[in-house]
Amino acid sequence: MQKVFERPKGLTDNEFAYCPGCLHSVVHRMIAEVMEELDIIQNTVCVCPVGCSVFMYEYMACDVIEAAHGRAPAVATGVKRVLPDRVVFAYQGDGDLASIGTAEIIHAAARGEQLSVIFINNATYGMTGGQMAPTTLIGQKSTTCKMGRDPQISGYPIKICEMLATLDGPSYIERVAPTSPAGLVKTKKAIKKAFQNQIDGKRFSMVEVLSNCPQQWHMNPIDTFKFIEDEVSKVFPPGVYVDR
Repeated sequence: MQKVFERPKGLTDNEFAYCPGCLHSVVHRMIAEVMEELDIIQNTVCVCPVGCSVFMYEYMACDVIEAAHGRAPAVATGVKRVLPDRVVFAYQGDGDLASIGTAEIIHAAARGEQLSVIFINNATYGMTGGQMAPTTLIGQKSTTCKMGRDPQISGYPIKICEMLATLDGPSYIERVAPTSPAGLVKTKKAIKKAFQNQIDGKRFSMVEVLSNCPQQWHMNPIDTFKFIEDEVSKVFPPGVYVDR
């Protein structure tokens, strides 16, 4: 019997510890598949900071470095400059990249570092209790804004793709939503392009993935997908923002 589907070689044999329905595991698998398809598993270095991805070293079959909260782009920059032949990518959540790590991501992009960044935007601090994040929608409830985010108090959601697209450094920036079969295909294609760009010697690439958090959104996984399509995508429209 011919095997048509199997665990990608880019993943270890460890079981994911993510909450049921969370898209972290889906994106992890896509990255693993891309590494296998590009034959770069042994030549790749992943940098992940604090957040739900904190145990990513348990799942990826490549080298993984743990960075301090928000500092993944800075650590990845150091690795890439010392080991320019490696494929280096950072994997960050929105509470990490768009909050404590805002300076790091902006300046890594502005410098045009030869990195690939996978940015998981689930509009909340998923790991630490569901607090309001820089990407939390207006009116969206969290443990630190029980009545919903009020722009008069907390400002407006930060749109990272749009902001980084104003810089000259990035070569590729795209936002995707893997909430449908077509969205899944686009997401993997975008991740693969971000890695291929680095292999080809191009500058900074980032893929923002509109993700979910069933636990902190207090929804079942199916409803989270609908919320992404109906609400999150209006604030953070999927699409290609830079492709040089």
